[in-house]
Amino acid sequence: IDFGCKHNILRCLQDVGCAVTVVPADTKADAIVAMKPDGVFLSNGPGDPAATHHYTGIEIAKLIEINMPIFGICIGHQLMALALGAKTHKMTRGHRGSNHPVKNLQTGRIEITSQNHGFTVDEETLPAELEVTHISLFDKSIEGLRHKSKPAFCVQYHPESSPGPHDSRYLFDQFTNLMEIKRSANAPPQRY
Repeated sequence: IDFGCKHNILRCLQDVGCAVTVVPADTKADAIVAMKPDGVFLSNGPGDPAATHHYTGIEIAKLIEINMPIFGICIGHQLMALALGAKTHKMTRGHRGSNHPVKNLQTGRIEITSQNHGFTVDEETLPAELEVTHISLFDKSIEGLRHKSKPAFCVQYHPESSPGPHDSRYLFDQFTNLMEIKRSANAPPQRY
């Protein structure tokens, strides 16, 4: 879903084997499901996520509810959080640049990331079904989330970063793995 997608994101998705179809930000969930995608990517983009959420939040929530694999970045991260009941707020100082250290709480690794945002997800409003996966080492703000029971995850930064560090490109593989799991689960049984 295009909220202001950079071309390099599309290249990164293609590099991990995705056939990419881009749809406008106001596309309804039913129209997306009718296309029979293996997964949905929520792109980056500018603006106040709460304003965008008014027309896309319910659609993202529907996609998550039906177990559609979801990967969101930047505003896509914020929109996924909003769709599930969290809130966002404007930061005093936004994150800008290609040298932001982020800690992956699942692996303990530090990733150098590229960022360009002025809003953040409010940790105190996170619903129980969301788990924080990444944090900023500058200000401890949320940099990544995953749904505890649905195949949906998101990061605040830009894993495609071009130019910039490529520490987080593994997230595109993580997304394709979720789609493979879904495809395998939906495959008809083999006949022998």
